[in-house]
Amino acid sequence: MTQVNLELPETVSSVLHCSPSELDKELRLAASAHWYQQGRISQEWAAKIAGMDRTDFLLALSRMGKDSFVVDFEELDNELARG
Repeated sequence: MTQVNLELPETVSSVLHCSPSELDKELRLAASAHWYQQGRISQEWAAKIAGMDRTDFLLALSRMGKDSFVVDFEELDNELARG
C-alpha cells in the first residue's frame, strides 16, 4: 500500500477538535471527494481511498454538500445528439 507522510503543525488536531486518526480519515475523505468531483477518479476509487464502501462515500458527499454524481454536460449533450 502506498503511504504518504504529511507534516502538519502540532496544534492542527486541537484546532480541528479531532484526534490524529480522525484527522487521517477526514483528509482521506476530503482528498477522495475532491478528486472525484474533478472527474479524476471513479466513485469506486474514491470510496476505496476514503476507506468506505460506495454507499457510505455517497452519504458522506451528501453531508459535505457535494454532488454525488459528476455530470459532464458536454459529454451528455454529445450522447443525446447521437440518439
